[in-house]
Amino acid sequence: MKKKKLNLAVLIGKGGRLGALYKCCKKDPLVDLALVVSHKKESPGIGKAKKWGIESFYFRLSDWQRKGKSREDYNKELAEILKERKIDLVVMAGWDLVMDKNFLSQFPNKVINIHPSLCPAFPGLNAEKQALDYGAKITGCTLHFVDEGVDTGPIIFQEAVKVTPDDTIESLRKKIHKKEEKILCKAIKLFARNRIKIEGRKVWIK
Repeated sequence: MKKKKLNLAVLIGKGGRLGALYKCCKKDPLVDLALVVSHKKESPGIGKAKKWGIESFYFRLSDWQRKGKSREDYNKELAEILKERKIDLVVMAGWDLVMDKNFLSQFPNKVINIHPSLCPAFPGLNAEKQALDYGAKITGCTLHFVDEGVDTGPIIFQEAVKVTPDDTIESLRKKIHKKEEKILCKAIKLFARNRIKIEGRKVWIK
């Protein structure tokens, strides 16, 4: 019996990791990168996805609010869009908006986020700057399930990155991005084969 493909949606900011995701999905016979959505005012990732023939569009909270609609309605509409397209896994890569419990309840254990620090250290925005300002010698990235908190969900994978004395925010970000791409692609492959198991805060690879 032929195994069903994993229908994947990627929620992005500018789309810095999108190219790597596209390449690993294209090589995997069990993964279909079906949708790309950005909440940023401008995003190079949307243009790239369209060139690759992937459905992609902007879904900006500011546009929504200008119409007098609530944040709850925004989350609800996004969930409906993903459900209509029968999305099996939602990857947040550079998506800065915290999604509420109503959104997450539509995709139980099917929303993951990549964060540029070793959680629980340096949550939220500007994690690379936080690490440099704190004087951290080691930082990295964390791939985790999304809950209602800010970068607080159960951890799937982590990768460490050494901070050198000459690192800038940009140089540190580039090093972290390479590690992020690695664990994102690894996790998507495992999800497509039903090899990731979650028990409370513990995540196991079968």
